[in-house]
Amino acid sequence: MEIPSALVDKLRSAQRVVVLTGAGVSAESGVPTFRQAQTGLWARYDPQSLATAAAFTANPRLVWEWYAWRRSLVAQAAPNPGHYALAKLEQRIPEFSLITQNVDGLHQRAGSHKIIELHGNIQRTKCFDEHTVIETWQEHTDVPPRCPHCGGMLRPDVVWFGESLPPEALEAAWEAVEHCELFFTIGTSGVVEPAASLPNLALQAGAVVVEINPQPTPQTRLASYIIRGPSGVLLPELIARTWPNFP
Repeated sequence: MEIPSALVDKLRSAQRVVVLTGAGVSAESGVPTFRQAQTGLWARYDPQSLATAAAFTANPRLVWEWYAWRRSLVAQAAPNPGHYALAKLEQRIPEFSLITQNVDGLHQRAGSHKIIELHGNIQRTKCFDEHTVIETWQEHTDVPPRCPHCGGMLRPDVVWFGESLPPEALEAAWEAVEHCELFFTIGTSGVVEPAASLPNLALQAGAVVVEINPQPTPQTRLASYIIRGPSGVLLPELIARTWPNFP
């Protein structure tokens, strides 16, 4: 789909831009979305039944090994052109924030720095008891491994069902959205709260909302510009149109 010239003009002059990304962006890199069917040994498990503190307490080995499998899928993936285009966009906008629902770290690997991770990061590990991020631990037979400080079990640093989002990340996201001129919602279903409320907050704050997604979402009605298609194709085109001489 063609990039609207009016959007190109707005982006070129924008000083404050916020981008929200969802699972669709990572799916273009081959990362399965959370609710896609499991494969192999994990085909008989419902992801939503494993991603809870209760499931971890009941069977910590099972949950740890499931996340180890998911980390292996992420390790095999690489950032796609959409990820790299967002890293370039960050370089051009004075006040830029990238809010992501994704936990795979592909935005960081593409070179983005101003990232707000609403749902955590699957590559990080934290103590189940103390909730502190643990960088290193002693490897031995325990699965999951144990916290080197308190001996508690380690878990992935992601937000499970029934848990609150990190308050610092949520506050940073609200702050960024309330002061932006342009708000992009990219590759997100628009149904998972509180991220689903961000486009409406941006609209109330006077921002122009842009949706880039192959399919309509509940947020489509809020967008002034709707561009249908994969972000890995459309974002590089948008950057090239906006800043033709930008390498």
